[in-house]
Amino acid sequence: MKRNRNNNKTLIIMRTLLASVAICLCMQLHAQNIIVLHPSDATDTINKNIYGHFAEHLGRCIYGGFYVGDNNKKIPNKDGIRLDVVEALRKLRIPVLRWPGGCFADTYHWKDGVGPKNERPSMLNVWWGNVKEDNSFGTNEFLNMCEMLGAEPYLSGNVGSGSPQELSDWVKYTTHPAGSSPMPDLRAKYGRPNPWHVKYWGLGNEAWGCGGNMTAEHYADVYRQYATFMSNGGDIFRIASGASDDDYHWTEVLMQQLPPNMFNALGLHHYSVIDWNKKSSSTDFSESEYFTTMQKALFMEELITKHSAIMDKYDPKKTKALVVDEWGGWYDVVEGTNGAFLFQQNTMRDAMIAGSTLNIFNNHCDRVKMANLAQCINVLQAVILTDEEKMVLTPTYHVMEMYNVHQNALMIPTTLVTNSYQIGDDKLNALSASASKDKDGVVHISITNIDAHNAEPVTIYLNGLPAKTVTGRVLKSEKLQDHNTFDDPNKVVPQAFTGATLNGDNISLTAPPFSVIVLEIK
Repeated sequence: MKRNRNNNKTLIIMRTLLASVAICLCMQLHAQNIIVLHPSDATDTINKNIYGHFAEHLGRCIYGGFYVGDNNKKIPNKDGIRLDVVEALRKLRIPVLRWPGGCFADTYHWKDGVGPKNERPSMLNVWWGNVKEDNSFGTNEFLNMCEMLGAEPYLSGNVGSGSPQELSDWVKYTTHPAGSSPMPDLRAKYGRPNPWHVKYWGLGNEAWGCGGNMTAEHYADVYRQYATFMSNGGDIFRIASGASDDDYHWTEVLMQQLPPNMFNALGLHHYSVIDWNKKSSSTDFSESEYFTTMQKALFMEELITKHSAIMDKYDPKKTKALVVDEWGGWYDVVEGTNGAFLFQQNTMRDAMIAGSTLNIFNNHCDRVKMANLAQCINVLQAVILTDEEKMVLTPTYHVMEMYNVHQNALMIPTTLVTNSYQIGDDKLNALSASASKDKDGVVHISITNIDAHNAEPVTIYLNGLPAKTVTGRVLKSEKLQDHNTFDDPNKVVPQAFTGATLNGDNISLTAPPFSVIVLEIK
């Protein structure tokens, strides 16, 4: 597979020739995979928000995950926010957090979640188990928590069952200066005189489904109506509810019909699920199920390429972003848990999804400016699992921590030639890779080998990049099904990787089966 991030035909030809030469050299060295870096073509920055997360009022993501209540004496907290979670996510360098949904967002009325908690009305969470939502975690709690995390908030507005006035008031409540209108006065009354910084706003969620079952044409009109009344003085980034998977018509309609000055980005949702009617177990899965899951995950490359091509027709200068604000693996819930709470374990399979998908996002950073893993705690492909006072970090957490060296770094285009991982007649690329150079000139290369059996020899051609030392870390384990538990929280953790050898202008290594490696080159 070849990835070229420059449309200049001459450069493409030169890269192809260089790759061919590299292949010949690799054959002589008995290596079977090559990565060629193109540092002279590096022009795009990997937006840190690609490493964003998603928190919905779903199962134990908010309550018991982020928030344990103001009066909890058992779990260390500040204003009800778990301090162990804050510490873990700060280490992850979480850049942006999307809230309150998801499907929940289009039934959520923000005014129910502000003010004295004993006066907040409760509601029924009809999307996720018909459980009582007491609104004790609302706007103030979320935005204050984002400040604790050092993360930008991304608020998903209620377009499905709300009103333009309601969304406009939310913008004013959170961002307008004190004394400017009744909403900031209300904010001051509830203990926050100064506004928060809230740049990112979603106008509805999955408008094609749980957000209203709209057509693209109808949503475009609804979007224009809501966007008209949103203003906070200019520093606002509007994200339209985008397509599900390969609904390219949706993207085409929005790019045609949304005025350029009224939106900044289109969303995209894609989950790695084998079959919506027959999902696999999150821990007891076969290699065939793993292979199919990875097929679904790697489909992200085609989705981004094709949605980006449509956007390019209307926005050739790439002023509009593609925001993949829901992605991750989706399996059957853990046996004995509430089926509507979407609690699943997190194994090395999820590490493979994370590493491969983040490589795709990095390599498409000219268009992809944000992504939000679903979901942060105790739901779907979570990075953290909790049980009362106990907390464990998942393999996905460790991949995202290893990869955070790419945040805001200059993406280095790569050409990748890789072996296949094959079951029957079906084939997938065994390797994926991405590379970047940070502000200090340090180069990082991330490599994911999804092959369930074979270690993959790799030769990396630095193509003129100066290199004196190479170090690295690797995430690997004995079985694809391996995962961390509260009794064994360190079964899957990163280790030092000492198998990379620097030979002049190239690096040689062998990537273990189903592993993630991040190299640091100085």
